[in-house]
Amino acid sequence: MAKPYHEPNVHDTETLRAVAHPIRSRILGLLRYEGPATASQLGRRLDESSGSTSYHLRQLARFGFVEEDPDQPNRRDKRWRATHLVTAWRRVEGADDPEWRQMSDALERRQLLKAVDQFQRWAASDKRFDPQWESGGGAFDYLLRLTPSQLRALDGELMAIFDRYRTAPPPAEPGETVRHVAVYQQLLPFDEVPL
Repeated sequence: MAKPYHEPNVHDTETLRAVAHPIRSRILGLLRYEGPATASQLGRRLDESSGSTSYHLRQLARFGFVEEDPDQPNRRDKRWRATHLVTAWRRVEGADDPEWRQMSDALERRQLLKAVDQFQRWAASDKRFDPQWESGGGAFDYLLRLTPSQLRALDGELMAIFDRYRTAPPPAEPGETVRHVAVYQQLLPFDEVPL
């Protein structure tokens, strides 16, 4: 089972560089959200050769992000699973390393662009008007005035809530459908109110 996502799992530049590769990031996303898969299955989903996805899986395994699925029914076609729910690091750990900062910035920009793309696809979809889903969720923002220790406390509480909803959400009501729900968290300090 994948480990909780609130603890950093990247502590050095080599690991950050390895996981920052776009194909590896996409492989991890598929394994995390769709479950275990073989290199061939991932290759078809990503329009890559199985040789390419196999290579990237080996690199991810080298850095501890994937492992062979112990529950695979057929050992002939090696199935892989993610070992972490997210890729997490603390910018401050590599603040003195220009490559760490560059990789960290690139990954954060990619996350932001993915969030914008996902929001635009949602906004263009007729499914957003589904009455079952319209009563919850949405897009919103809050501005708070916090100290660094208060920000850490907020981050910890939010992560605990996300972890609880991932592992033991409240019971569904009869007839409800399940869909993926994207949650983007940005806890960014500003000196002035961003307008």
